[in-house]
Amino acid sequence: MDLATVIGLVLAWGAFFGSVLLEGGDLKAFANPSAIILVFGGTLGATMIGFPLSEITSIPNIIKHAFTSHEEDSAVIISKLVLFAERARLEGLLALEEEARDITDPFLKKGVQLAVDGTDPELVRVIMQTQIAYLEERHNSGANVFLTMGGFSPTLGVIGTVAGLVHMLANLSDPSSMGPSIASAFIATLYGVSSANLIFLPLGNKLKHRGQGELLLKEIMMEGILAIQAGDNPRVVEEKLKAFLSPKERLHVQTADSAR
Repeated sequence: MDLATVIGLVLAWGAFFGSVLLEGGDLKAFANPSAIILVFGGTLGATMIGFPLSEITSIPNIIKHAFTSHEEDSAVIISKLVLFAERARLEGLLALEEEARDITDPFLKKGVQLAVDGTDPELVRVIMQTQIAYLEERHNSGANVFLTMGGFSPTLGVIGTVAGLVHMLANLSDPSSMGPSIASAFIATLYGVSSANLIFLPLGNKLKHRGQGELLLKEIMMEGILAIQAGDNPRVVEEKLKAFLSPKERLHVQTADSAR
């Protein structure tokens, strides 16, 4: 479970509802079924027009990905690759065949197997870069679904407000009902803006950030495998891979290195 996502959503919505209650507002006044149908149904429909059905049906899995974190630590991966480099230097690349059986990450496992099989380094790079490119495309596609919904929902809210005002102006026989009618009309805009800024856009940015982190991890794996295949000294391999990290993250690699 990604605590940042959960805490962020609770804090954002808590601040919204808390401010309403502090102002003495009644939460029941914000319930408007017709606005909910228009904003959320219209947003989903508009999004479906711009994306394949397969992307829309995968929304539950995309949401699950935003709330869960399965990324391996970069420092752990680098330490593992340095260990592979040490063993390959002492026993040869074929010794990594045994190590490959215990690797759980499919990308890393495939790269090690290609190296063990004696595949040309340039071909290994091409294969792994192709996998990274398609992974990036999949991540961007998932994030774009929510970013697109975040763009549509405020507009659908405005449409709902305009429709409500038109309905009110068409029935001016009872002036006393104008206040409640105007308030009800603006609920749609509130739904659209709040759902965009407190749900869709934050989740889209979370998925985008998570995708970038995973791509960086794959780049580290690829460069590590290529360095091992080239027969680089394990310390050189470590320094090459630590270049991908921030100074603070490099300290964790040193800690892992001292523990070996």
